Amino acid sequence: MHNPKIKSFHKILTTFLLYLRIMKAFLTIFFFVSNSVIFSQEIIENEFFLAENYFREGEYEKASQIYKKLYDQSPFNSTYLYRLITCYQQTESFVIVENLLINRIKKEPLQTYLHVFLGYNYSKAKKENLAEIQYQKAIKSIDNNSSYAAIIARTFSDYNLLDYAILAYQKAMEKNPNSNYSFQIAQIYGEKGAYQKMFESYIDLLDANERYLNLVQRSVSKYITDDAENEANVLFRKTVLQKLVKNPKNEWNILLSWLFIQQKEYEKAFIQEKALFARNPTDLNMIFELGQIAFENKNYETAQSCFQFIIEKTQAEDEKIEANLYLIKIAVATKNPKTQDIFNKIFLEFGINSFTINIQIANADFLTFQKNDPEKAIAILEKALTFSNSKFEEAKIKLKLGDVFVFIGKFNKALIYFSQIQTQLKNHELGQEAQFKVAQTSYFKGDFDWAKAQLKVLKGATTQLIANDAVDLYLKIIDNEPVDSIPSGLKEFAKAELAFYQNKYEEAFQILKSLFTDKNILANGLIPGEVLYDDALFLEAKILIKQEKYLDAIEQLEKIVTADNQGFLTDDVYYLMAETYNFKLKNPEKAKEYYQKIIFEQPSSIYLVDARSKFRKIRGEILN
Repeated sequence: MHNPKIKSFHKILTTFLLYLRIMKAFLTIFFFVSNSVIFSQEIIENEFFLAENYFREGEYEKASQIYKKLYDQSPFNSTYLYRLITCYQQTESFVIVENLLINRIKKEPLQTYLHVFLGYNYSKAKKENLAEIQYQKAIKSIDNNSSYAAIIARTFSDYNLLDYAILAYQKAMEKNPNSNYSFQIAQIYGEKGAYQKMFESYIDLLDANERYLNLVQRSVSKYITDDAENEANVLFRKTVLQKLVKNPKNEWNILLSWLFIQQKEYEKAFIQEKALFARNPTDLNMIFELGQIAFENKNYETAQSCFQFIIEKTQAEDEKIEANLYLIKIAVATKNPKTQDIFNKIFLEFGINSFTINIQIANADFLTFQKNDPEKAIAILEKALTFSNSKFEEAKIKLKLGDVFVFIGKFNKALIYFSQIQTQLKNHELGQEAQFKVAQTSYFKGDFDWAKAQLKVLKGATTQLIANDAVDLYLKIIDNEPVDSIPSGLKEFAKAELAFYQNKYEEAFQILKSLFTDKNILANGLIPGEVLYDDALFLEAKILIKQEKYLDAIEQLEKIVTADNQGFLTDDVYYLMAETYNFKLKNPEKAKEYYQKIIFEQPSSIYLVDARSKFRKIRGEILN
């Protein structure tokens, strides 16, 4: 008699084995089908890639054969269709395209964008009447089915039928009030050069939804310049002002302020920001940002107005301290004779503590480089170290301490401070700045090998300004360092640069003068057009500018251009000449000449944007 348990086990085992066979067969089929699909997809991709290559190379007949095959396999793929009919049109096979599209429209009458394809084909075949009929069919179809409106408009736009594209978008918005194609319409008006209508469309978009503010600013920025009299600038300003009068909104003041900032009309931007603050008297951020921008662009009057406004309106002590820091920076920049009194007044109001560390650092800098009182500066900074609450604040103080020690010629002490920061904040901007100061101090000392080692690393610094300074100093050293104990003049030149750093202008000038004696010219190879020759003349010009001998400075700069007008200092020379003529000699016509040289002869210069802005401003003044 069979055991029922064994019999049951056999039954379960048999079922399980059968299940395994079924699963194995299923997996085999699955993998076979999957591999077939993948293989088939690879073939399609390869064929499309080949067709695209033929298309780009202008071999339209070869491309059309492949696109035809792909289209037959996937008749609803609009890319294949578009490419196929384009190839036929390029070979003037207009009848083939006509038949293809008529048949497709019969099969899919709801795909009304196909009427645009057919209309364009008629236009290519010089049958404008038939083309117009098809375009109108496409436009009229939006009345019955607005779901294809965007595709119809894009298709018109792809064929550069811009007026039809605008009409399609407008009709779509009429049929569906929830849709908004103002952005697309504005872009098309931009392509047409219809700036007035373009700006109106962007403003309509923003009026409908304030979240589009940044998008509108980005889009408009492609057309406006820093020239307030530029046609696009004028039209945009008028459009916004009209909207502001009809329907006052914060967004219109924001746009006007933004426009005035682009045009560097900071005082006008300040008026708009004050209007915005009047509506929301808790947010001073934009006025602070405007003050910073004005300060960086040396519009000290507007910057001062901004920071004074903040001090008057804010109740927050930290905001008052930050605004006062900029007021003191303005006093230093404008050589206000009461600068130290302003420092003392700030310390009397806010104290000498952890909250005023940045002002203490600024005071130390002022005492060292403006008043030649480094010992007092060191005392201020050493006291400031006792207030620092973070390694970053400590690093800022030590950086300034290092600068002061370089100023008084105590290089080893300076290097200790710079090296500490470099070690503690290795990949931070402050660490990289400290590393550059290590290199610069080593250069002043004449230790060119150590300077080069630091500069090599800094050439890839995250901060562009530090990277640029590092590259400039590195090239100066490798182009001029002594070879085989033959003097090159670099040590003497480094001493001259140190004297300039220390505000010892006569001493720097005498060192440079000694380099240009007949004996030293022969010994050091100071040939006109060579790097050190250009550097020496450039430094002389900077010294003369500090001494307010502007015409003598221009003369030295002209020598560099005469010797080598394609040297690596050329754009620096042109820019310094332009700035000297513009702001020191009050000769905008001559300044314009050198700004123009940067624009047309030095297109990769770091001064290009600023030169273009100042050139336009001067040109406007002269025309007026």
